Amino acid sequence: MARSDRRHLVTVQGPGVPVPDGEGGYSYVPGPLDPATWWCSITPASQRLMERLAAGTVLTEASHVLEGDYHPGIDTQTEIVFEGRTLYVRGVTDPEERHITTIALCSELAA
Repeated sequence: MARSDRRHLVTVQGPGVPVPDGEGGYSYVPGPLDPATWWCSITPASQRLMERLAAGTVLTEASHVLEGDYHPGIDTQTEIVFEGRTLYVRGVTDPEERHITTIALCSELAA
């Protein structure tokens, strides 16, 4: 994929720090990763694309595939925000383990 196809600027968030919930437990408020934004392409996840990207792995359903330059902080605890929508990362691949590209398989929960 050409770098010029990566035209979506998204915000990437991690689990953040624990915040007391007032009942003796903690909740996690998402916090920005470093870097906090990521240029990527966003495409709907087709069955064919999912089979190619997730072959031989265990993966829950994904509705979108995001691909961009390598981002070391993106993992399965990452939330990606794009135009007010939140995408939850369900799987991440780093083709050939070369730290050039990150492909995130994401799902969006309907509001």
